[in-house]
Amino acid sequence: MLDRASDKPVLIVTEGPLRGQQWVMQGDQLIIGRGAHCDIVIPERRVSREHLRIWREGGICFVEDLGSKNGTHVNGMRLDSPCELGEGDEIQIALSVKLKFIGAEATVPLSLDDKVSATVGLRLDKHTHDVIVNGTPLDPPLSLYQYRLLELLYANAGGVCTRDEVVHAVWPGALEEGISEQAIDALVRRLRDRLAEVSPDHQFIVTVRGHGFRLQQPDVRSLDK
Repeated sequence: MLDRASDKPVLIVTEGPLRGQQWVMQGDQLIIGRGAHCDIVIPERRVSREHLRIWREGGICFVEDLGSKNGTHVNGMRLDSPCELGEGDEIQIALSVKLKFIGAEATVPLSLDDKVSATVGLRLDKHTHDVIVNGTPLDPPLSLYQYRLLELLYANAGGVCTRDEVVHAVWPGALEEGISEQAIDALVRRLRDRLAEVSPDHQFIVTVRGHGFRLQQPDVRSLDK
């Protein structure tokens, strides 16, 4: 239970593809899932398109599974019906992603690993289209085509995106044969150059020969602490 209705709960990813990221619950409801329309998008194939819902009533937060294929657990117990969330509860999504529920933004614990995660790597806010690299926002913003390409790679969380997938995401409605290999390569090169402005020592976009492209985040666990 929250002490005041104005308190803002926080969700922190402790395990999974978005490990270290956190979200403040600004409104009264969050939909979490794999679908791009969700409030929190978890790029993991075992997560359903709309997997679970967290909402707040009168200063109390609740969670329910939305009929997902692989289930939702709270503190190790599978959800069969909505339940109240308490301080420090662990939400496990499809046995592959773990979130910690913190009752108010002011109480969020920042371990050394959390601090490193907040300032290392690339984050993308699908609501504002902000791109944060190593804690620094890209300024000026990416072009529309550059953003669409980065959004595709980011949503796949390290998975390989084929050239056909790039065409469909960046140039929706265009005929595949109308977009040349050179146009795709030029777009990838321009996006790499923009990210290198902020992070010259790490190449975020990797070409996988014969397959496509993928986003490679720095491994914060390998950094000196």
